[in-house]
Amino acid sequence: MDAALILIFLQKNTNFTILPFRFGSFEAFKNQMVQPDGSLSIGGRLLCGLGAGVMEAIFAVTPMETIKVKFINDQRSANPRFKGFFHGVGIIVREQGFGGIYKGLTATVMKQGSNQAIRFFVMETLKDLYKGGDREKKIPKVVVGAFGAVAGAASVFGNTPIDVVKTRMQGLEAAKYKNTLDCFFKIWKNEGPLAFYKGTVPRLGRVCLDVAITFMIYDSFMEMFNKIWP
Repeated sequence: MDAALILIFLQKNTNFTILPFRFGSFEAFKNQMVQPDGSLSIGGRLLCGLGAGVMEAIFAVTPMETIKVKFINDQRSANPRFKGFFHGVGIIVREQGFGGIYKGLTATVMKQGSNQAIRFFVMETLKDLYKGGDREKKIPKVVVGAFGAVAGAASVFGNTPIDVVKTRMQGLEAAKYKNTLDCFFKIWKNEGPLAFYKGTVPRLGRVCLDVAITFMIYDSFMEMFNKIWP
């Protein structure tokens, strides 16, 4: 399979796999922590979002992202080694063991956990402010999309440093870092604090649009789901 097609496959498959874990976990945690009036406390919003991020990091994001980052770095090298998806994964597992596709797990859990904690906290808070205490008040989908864009922007500024560390830990040069903390300190020492915010601006536009659309779809799905199974 062509390298470009492999990377597209990995990107699409990651996005498709993540969503059930993210929103399914959030709803499961929310059902356990929701107040009698149907609201979530400030701590509950953060914890439910954090739990959703941790679940998707462990079961979906880490293996797919690790493989994708290694493929990208391999294709950029002077002598690419990976001839195809299965060939590349085979080399990774043979040389690094099964744990080779779980490199950067700690950083990914931190990234996805903080990401979803911020997004769901902002989203639930903005929804509560819009409803003004009226739990039955409907929120127009365009407003949900706007809230999603705000939540996406907040997550970009809040966890881009963690994303930079995660990417370094999953790359082909990850071996030069002892662990996630060591990676953080080496980037800080050798490249300065601004290195943690590389790529923020281009990422901002993509993430805001992505989160806005995702939350609009999620909101529509939950409305339909609640009508079928009240």
